[in-house]
Amino acid sequence: MLTPLASIARRWTPSPQTVRRAALSAVVMTVVIIVTGGAVRLTGSGLGCDTWPKCTEDSLFATPEQGIHGAIEFGNRLLTYVLSAAVGWSIIATRSTKPWRRGLTRLGWLQFWIVASNAVLGGIAVWTGLNPWTVAGHFIAANALLTVTVITWVRAGEGDGPPRPRVPGPVRRLGWALVAASAVLIVAGTGVTGSGEHAGDSSDVPRMPFDYTTVAQVHALFAWAVGAGAIAMFVALRVVDAPDDIRRRARDLLLVLVLQGGIGYVQYFTGVPEILVGAHMLGSALMWIAVLRLALSLRERPEVQAPAPVPAQPGDAALTAA
Repeated sequence: MLTPLASIARRWTPSPQTVRRAALSAVVMTVVIIVTGGAVRLTGSGLGCDTWPKCTEDSLFATPEQGIHGAIEFGNRLLTYVLSAAVGWSIIATRSTKPWRRGLTRLGWLQFWIVASNAVLGGIAVWTGLNPWTVAGHFIAANALLTVTVITWVRAGEGDGPPRPRVPGPVRRLGWALVAASAVLIVAGTGVTGSGEHAGDSSDVPRMPFDYTTVAQVHALFAWAVGAGAIAMFVALRVVDAPDDIRRRARDLLLVLVLQGGIGYVQYFTGVPEILVGAHMLGSALMWIAVLRLALSLRERPEVQAPAPVPAQPGDAALTAA
């Protein structure tokens, strides 16, 4: 008996463009959920729904008594279903490719399990009264989802052959070092958030036991390290005469980092206004996408070639007849 996915795959074959668009929809919705999750915190709506999975003890939905904060928090929860639909669409499209690309389908299911586990983690954050460590874990898990969706999107435009380098080994290692440094930068940013303002609710929400100024300065040092790495990568790609598309990705990363760094410093010296914090969260997601796309462009995966037919040999016809 066929599973529902196998049944759809038997009847439908999506074009390569459809598969990429499905994968891209999951990337876009992940960025949206990161930004709207930040909006929940920045508007003090983190406990707008005071329990989970329901919004109140007696209602699955936000009630008029919860006001605008309940509407904002519940609206963000609803967007999780839109994200799940995008991930589901990506799974269906990748499962229906001909020939079946098993690796892509597994990446789609990995997205599903991250979404499910992060929903539970978000519920734990509500149950613990927005404990900053669980909120930080919730954000990091969202970035883990962004990682997988971007990889799926890139892989959807490639073949399934073994990876082949497009630049020398030292440049590839620099690219992955840049990925690692950017990941540390994002994690360090949760320390700034967890120890600073905008705890997510007007109640007495606990904060991380760090000095905000010190943590912000450490975060800035990591940002400068990432910026230096991006400049080194841009120069190295020109020295080795890398393909134009890789150079464009390095240029795009530099542009994002300049804008992101500018927003970060302005928000720090202006008392971290909500609108700039939200813009900084969007910039963080765009930076991570740019870093991953750059690193993944340093290699290519060709289409798997079907084995060539074996030429007929003299005497085959006689053997067949026999």
